Amino acid sequence: MTRKNVTRIAITTLVAGTFFATSACGMSGGAGDVKEGEKTGKVAGQITFRTLQLKPMFTSYVQGVIDAFEKQYPDAKVKWEDVPGDGYNEKIVADAQAGALPDVVNLSTDSFQLLGDRGMLADVAKLDPEVAKDYVPGAWEQFKLPGKGDSVFAYPWYVTPEILTYNKDLFEKVGLDPAKPPTSVEQFFDYAEQIAAKSGGKYSAFMADPKGRLPGDWQKMGVPILNEKQDRFTFDTDKAVEWVERMKDLYAKGAMPKESLLKQDDINQLYGGGKIVFGPGSPGFVKDIKQNAPQIYANTQVANAVTGQLGHIGIYAQSLGIKKDTKHMDAATEFAKWLTNGPNQVEFSKHATIYPSNATGLADPFFAEKGDGKDAETLARAVGAEQLKTAGLDANTPVQWTNQVGDVVVREMQKAIKGEQDAKAAVKKAQEEANKLLAKSVQQ
Repeated sequence: MTRKNVTRIAITTLVAGTFFATSACGMSGGAGDVKEGEKTGKVAGQITFRTLQLKPMFTSYVQGVIDAFEKQYPDAKVKWEDVPGDGYNEKIVADAQAGALPDVVNLSTDSFQLLGDRGMLADVAKLDPEVAKDYVPGAWEQFKLPGKGDSVFAYPWYVTPEILTYNKDLFEKVGLDPAKPPTSVEQFFDYAEQIAAKSGGKYSAFMADPKGRLPGDWQKMGVPILNEKQDRFTFDTDKAVEWVERMKDLYAKGAMPKESLLKQDDINQLYGGGKIVFGPGSPGFVKDIKQNAPQIYANTQVANAVTGQLGHIGIYAQSLGIKKDTKHMDAATEFAKWLTNGPNQVEFSKHATIYPSNATGLADPFFAEKGDGKDAETLARAVGAEQLKTAGLDANTPVQWTNQVGDVVVREMQKAIKGEQDAKAAVKKAQEEANKLLAKSVQQ
């Protein structure tokens, strides 16, 4: 259910760090003038390839893909390096400043934004106009940038969709029908209210911290996050205020663990202990519960993600960016496409709870198998894959919603949910602070 938290749970290589912090390191200035490399029609030369925390768990898989590529293209060589997530954005900045970016680099949402905004990545849609059809549209669209038209600055790699997970036993105890999970944000709140009213304080509905819910909930409710030019936040609306007031009311009624508003409680532990009804909206979470809390897993149900007016869900993608001025553009782009082709992504998905961004890969029968419909992990894979085929972009966190923007918005929301600040004032102040940060980023 939670959006950014889903990313962190399902895609273990998502790195910490902020756009602004790294921008302040002095990366701006001249990077946008980097001349884009050109294809020559010959896949040759040695390229560097950087991944995030895939060793040692996936060493065999990745090396196997590299070996197969080099066999297919004997004039090309791949030098693979794997780095830890901690300090990754800072490393990206340092490498960019030194002209030492890898030819093919694994990027999280944050690091993609960092390099893309500064003109350090090749436009892969321009280099290969036909390649878009190979990928799931929602994943491909993730790597466009505001004001850059149809340009796409990274190949989508492994992705995960948002789903709904819940404890059907606790559902029944409060009079809810496990076969009728909530389908909208508003209905989700209605269910939470019933859980709070009838659980007698024995368990809660969901976690209070707004960090994982925004801006997804607002988007699903039809709140405009940005203006048409995407250069100003516009979420200060009656609908956003309604969301805050609803959260405040639910928090007061005990629909969420009190302590979960300000600190990152272990939701796996709470859900696994039967203390909370809704788990994270991640297929990977289901696998964790299966391993660590089998009794709760037996009562875990999965369903399509909660949506809203647009019917969109969130998807989260890792990507492969191409160094804009790489000397071996053909080798770099062919390798990125090789790594993200259908068979290789399907194989990767069998080693980890992830999904292919490749349309052919996603159509593999492995992702359609529902078994007898009773095993939550199998069902989660099928539900997630089906949603990915039509996942919409509008429910994804826009690149302007940086970690710092999220922090200032969440801080104001927390005050309002606790009753320390009027909801309307909180939304207004949050938008003002967010726009200050956005304006600052443009100036840098």
